[in-house]
Amino acid sequence: MASKLNLENRKFVIGGIAVGIIIIYIIRLLTLQLLSDDYKRNADSNAFRKDILYPSRGLILDRNGQLLVYNEPSYNIMVTMQEQKGVDTARLCEAIGITVEDYKQRMSEIKDPAKNPGYSRYKPQIFMSQIPAEEFSMFKEKLFRFNGFSVEKRSVRRYAGGYGAHILGDVGEVSPKDIEESDYYRSGDYIGKLGIERSYEKELRGEKGMHIMLRDVRGRTQGHYANGKYDRLPVAGKNLTLGIDRELQELAERLLQGKLGAIVAIEPATGEILCMASGPSYDPRIMVGRDRGTNQRLLTRNPLKPLLNRAIMGTYPPGSTFKTTQGLIGLQEGSITTETMFPCAHGFNYMGMHLGCHGHASPLNLVPALGTSCNSFFCWNLYRMFNDRTRFKNTAEAMTRWKDHLVAMGFGYPLGVDLPGEKRGMIPNADYYTKHLKKWNALSVISISIGQGEVTATPLQTANLCATIANRGYFYTPHIVKAIKGGQIDPKYREKRRTMVDTRHYVPIVEGMRRAVLGGTCRGANLPGIEVCGKTGTAQNRGHDHSAFMGFAPMNNPKIAVSVYIENGGFGADFGVPLGALIIEKYLRGKLSASSERRAAVFAARHIKYSTDR
Repeated sequence: MASKLNLENRKFVIGGIAVGIIIIYIIRLLTLQLLSDDYKRNADSNAFRKDILYPSRGLILDRNGQLLVYNEPSYNIMVTMQEQKGVDTARLCEAIGITVEDYKQRMSEIKDPAKNPGYSRYKPQIFMSQIPAEEFSMFKEKLFRFNGFSVEKRSVRRYAGGYGAHILGDVGEVSPKDIEESDYYRSGDYIGKLGIERSYEKELRGEKGMHIMLRDVRGRTQGHYANGKYDRLPVAGKNLTLGIDRELQELAERLLQGKLGAIVAIEPATGEILCMASGPSYDPRIMVGRDRGTNQRLLTRNPLKPLLNRAIMGTYPPGSTFKTTQGLIGLQEGSITTETMFPCAHGFNYMGMHLGCHGHASPLNLVPALGTSCNSFFCWNLYRMFNDRTRFKNTAEAMTRWKDHLVAMGFGYPLGVDLPGEKRGMIPNADYYTKHLKKWNALSVISISIGQGEVTATPLQTANLCATIANRGYFYTPHIVKAIKGGQIDPKYREKRRTMVDTRHYVPIVEGMRRAVLGGTCRGANLPGIEVCGKTGTAQNRGHDHSAFMGFAPMNNPKIAVSVYIENGGFGADFGVPLGALIIEKYLRGKLSASSERRAAVFAARHIKYSTDR
């Protein structure tokens, strides 16, 4: 009796399992047929071939309409494995100039799912890419002999000259991450990798088109599906006009030859960047074509880091250019007036603290202090503010106010330029010193008053400070792109950003910068017929000091603000001032005088020896 019951139970269990399996199969069939389009897509790929039509990438022009980047046709040789039968391999290799071993390796890589995850026997795969038009023309006549091989028309970027690499960037093949992040791209597509090409990729790339081709049961192409009713043409990318002046950019890069550093010029009235040069640089034309990968590896391994855009990624002590900010903060917070005078006995000397200074008249007030770049004046200014207990309950509160001023001036955080990789620089706060020094006071941090110590800034931030002073208290976020054809630039680049300092306090700062040019530390920037205002910077360094300068012109209704920073260049007057003066003269006059051209040639030839152990 018990065995009979066990037999009955077993029948129910087996029956239940069978019913469960049937239900699972039914659910799976319903999913495949009604809810999923996987089989439909696979069937479509057998019946249709979708040929992508690539748009022309947008052109890039300078502010005067001169072409900087354009397109030239190139071609990809494609292979469809399903149709590739009876091909004379030796003749094919001879026609396209490769060896049989190369052919076998390329075919192997096409079939390798790790290297080509989108592989399908029924879809064209890239066999060779970026073949110039002149090479392709010879192969085109023989193409009909090779079943399964076709041509995909593409384009490659061409550059009008060997300048602007850090601004313009380059275009390269998409990475797996790019494909994962956007369904626009597929394996073999190209994308902006650096510079403007990266920042404005969506505007520049355009929209792809498509031809839908009908196949027969043997996979042979029969023509356009529905007579091309569902085909669509590509839409070209948008052209960009930059604020860059091509000739100014060329000059800046020429002056930086053999040097590490940066030159940045801004139009104060708009925030448009007129030039942005970083040294060392490289020729953007080497980043095009089949040698791009090799050249990129060589640049990456170069110890002087030519791929680094020092204008926005280099963070340096701003040195004495920073004194302008301290004068502004002191005036706004009431720690000084334009008549306040401080002594200078070859430096700041107080309670065992000493910061040296060069010889000049003493005592002196703000305007001559800027003109002579007096360290002592600005040390006393900071000391008085940080110890003002009528305004601040302690030093930490005073320092917080100090930092808030500098952040409003564009320091301590990225400005928001339309280039990838901008660094923030460093403006320390009270918590930073409490963490690192435990006990501290105004004397502990006095070197920040002259742009040393923990303070760092990018050359772009210094140029923006100069533009802000030129504007007497406001700036526009610096940006490379001036206009997008058929589009608009980000509204943030049209918004006026004001500092926390009253406009009236900028007047003596401008006067002090003008005095520096007329008879102070910036005498080398005194251009006949142009009212230049400037400020030198000599940033202390473990090795040779860095040479810095910022200046704008004309003094009233300014058209250009420039910053120069040369690593290990010595005093600000050694490199910073003369290079800045050449940039100002070139932009305002449209050309350099004969004597200035000779001076530019001399400075371009003056190379600084750097250790490769950097």
